[in-house]
Amino acid sequence: QVHLVESGGGLVQPGESLTLSCTTARTDIRIWAMGWYRQAPGKERELVASIDIAGTTEFADSVKGRFIISRESNTNTVSLQRNNLKPEETAVYYCKGRSPTKWYDNWGKGTQVTVSS
Repeated sequence: QVHLVESGGGLVQPGESLTLSCTTARTDIRIWAMGWYRQAPGKERELVASIDIAGTTEFADSVKGRFIISRESNTNTVSLQRNNLKPEETAVYYCKGRSPTKWYDNWGKGTQVTVSS
């Protein structure tokens, strides 16, 4: 099982930017792809961005053009830069890994992001 740890959450004002980071202490594996989910109060958890081992990225329509996902070369560390944040994007953000066929089963604790003036 791969345990991923998220960091970088906090309180920001609408329109501001914030970068989240995710990594694992394990160095014996290479996670094929990593992604960021978020869960807003009262809503289902949704996938917002992912990046695979080749650097191919995917984004939810709601964040295209504002979010940037990147991965440090040859590591299991991924960052999510979120620009022009909106109050409705207040959520707990989770990082998750996947193999070529499926997402890993376990979830981390997540990191809280609050967008408020």
